[in-house]
Amino acid sequence: MQQLIVIEGPTASGKTALSVALAKALNTVVISADSRQFYKELSIGTAKPKVEEMEGIPHYFIDSHSISNPVSAAQFEFEAMNLIQNELFHHSSIILAGGSGMFIDALCIGLDLIPTDSEIQENLRVELQEKGLESLLEELKETDFDFYQEVDKQNPVRILRALEVIRATSKPFSAWRKKELPQRPFAVKRFVINHPRDILYDRINQRVDIMIEAGLIDEVKSVLEFRKFTALQTVGYKEVFDYLDGTIDLLTCTDKIKQHTRNYAKRQLTWFKKHPDTIWLEAKSTSEMVAEILQSIQK
Repeated sequence: MQQLIVIEGPTASGKTALSVALAKALNTVVISADSRQFYKELSIGTAKPKVEEMEGIPHYFIDSHSISNPVSAAQFEFEAMNLIQNELFHHSSIILAGGSGMFIDALCIGLDLIPTDSEIQENLRVELQEKGLESLLEELKETDFDFYQEVDKQNPVRILRALEVIRATSKPFSAWRKKELPQRPFAVKRFVINHPRDILYDRINQRVDIMIEAGLIDEVKSVLEFRKFTALQTVGYKEVFDYLDGTIDLLTCTDKIKQHTRNYAKRQLTWFKKHPDTIWLEAKSTSEMVAEILQSIQK
């Protein structure tokens, strides 16, 4: 049976370097599970790995789609499963690397077959842009209190998805989550890179400074026409839109990106803790972590 080795971690934890080194050791490839690195138009604000950082290792689901056609977790599950079972079937091990917990779980565990409606999706994106997240949260609270209590209230992707299903079916989103999940044709082994909080926050702050210097403002200007899309209602982009709108200055914009990224990292870690079989790697040198993973998967 194939083995899917998952390298998870909060933003700025070093997933790219570790996944590339591990792929070299196993002579395999990397599938990205970062829900914004799919898009060709977004690079700086998503910390997309550069060609030289990939070191010749094939990476899938990077620059694979256009932001004009947003990728859902269900679509990612379908396309990634197809890739693994067809093009990558000859690899005994495949690496899945990223920080988007819902997309990782979609591939590793599977999703319930829940309806979609593209017209409602578009209406919700417009409402998010015009009215903000609080208005949509209030609707979710009134129509599905059970899901409202558990959802990450800073995550527009999950909130919009729930409301899409509720509006399309007149049933609570929670009622569709049957937990009847498909079997996977591969074994899953999950690893999370774990830094002390102060070190992780320093890494995040440094990364944001580098993004600003690398031209994040110009990148955001280049996708202004797509600003209502969910992928751009996220950390590193929505703050720059505020700056471009003139509501905050550049220093405040930068500070807010750092703060919101730190908040996001905390939410990522909370998500990863949901899976008790995950192995937490204390951050060390890349070679030490590779050795630890290899020892674990060979047991």
